[in-house]
Amino acid sequence: MTILIIEDEPKTGDYLQRGLAESGFAVRLARTGRDGLALAREEAPALIVLDVMLPGMDGWQVLQALRGDPATEQVPVLFLTARDEVQDRVRGLELGADDYLVKPFAFVELVARIRTLLRRGPVREEESLRIGDLEIDVLRRRVRRGDTVIVLTSQEFNLLHLLARRQGQVLSRALIASQVWDMNFDSDTNVIDAAVRRLRRKVDDPFPQKLIHTRRGMGYVCELAPPA
Repeated sequence: MTILIIEDEPKTGDYLQRGLAESGFAVRLARTGRDGLALAREEAPALIVLDVMLPGMDGWQVLQALRGDPATEQVPVLFLTARDEVQDRVRGLELGADDYLVKPFAFVELVARIRTLLRRGPVREEESLRIGDLEIDVLRRRVRRGDTVIVLTSQEFNLLHLLARRQGQVLSRALIASQVWDMNFDSDTNVIDAAVRRLRRKVDDPFPQKLIHTRRGMGYVCELAPPA
């Protein structure tokens, strides 16, 4: 199970590489965004630890490229950066990051977050979900509506999977945040709403039957039709 670190600061990069190797992971290290993107495309790592402030091609651009490439769009990405402003965390998550850890950090927390991200996915090998013409193959992390294959990022898949397996239940934004990102969000941010909008553009907008519905003041629910 290979972890790709994209970090330009030499001491931090070497520290992460050594520490994760001692924690039992195979580790690759890239010092620039372009080198990291090339390695990600060549080797399909299990997870990427990505710094934001990189020379040439920054972490935002790397993440956008990862999420725009079918070979890497579902690889979990953990942002590791000294930028701790709320708008930076929101931007990273909206671009498709799966988690966000601010420097300085406790190494044990980093390892715990990595293991949590790696555990996400199918629990039962034959698990699949169906709601109307929507079919979710959890084992292969594939989504279809009828004959149409829907390509989702790792974050989008996790969000849809949560909504679908809790079909008919209204899920609060706080619950969604904790289940999909293992993080707490300030009530005045719109990260969850933005994530749901992106998911709807792929899963609902091209189809006449809508499946993801808003319950004002409560959250979101996945079902065939809203109640009368």
